[in-house]
Amino acid sequence: TSTVNSLGTFLISRECGEQMIAQGSGVFVNIASIYGMVGPDFSIYGDTGMTNPAFYAYDKGGLINFTRYLAMAYAPYGIRANCISPGGLATPDQPAEFVANYTAAVPLGRLAGPEDIKGPVVFLASAASAYVTGVNLPVDGGWTAK
Repeated sequence: TSTVNSLGTFLISRECGEQMIAQGSGVFVNIASIYGMVGPDFSIYGDTGMTNPAFYAYDKGGLINFTRYLAMAYAPYGIRANCISPGGLATPDQPAEFVANYTAAVPLGRLAGPEDIKGPVVFLASAASAYVTGVNLPVDGGWTAK
């Protein structure tokens, strides 16, 4: 729900931010979605009964901008905040019609798997991105490049 996604993230970030200030370092890595960046393509759902509710775009778009807020608020303490926006993630229960429609719409021609998400998260959490803050990184097989 929006309460968990919005208020929960805000409260957890505040608590974690206080701890990061106390220890003198830290990194926020939030997980948003491509649907926080672009409007949904309802055609990919076909006759599956699946959809993308309005609150999802509201929550994920807000999270992207909240990440930018965190980046600015915590930068004076040496704390970074970034976000990734994954595209569709493959799960075993997805209807074949959805998988076919989605993969046809993605330039790389497939849904994301867990390995596709791990690398960007590790990068943003590590010293390899020490000069990166306030960024939303699409991890979407090219979906938002269209």
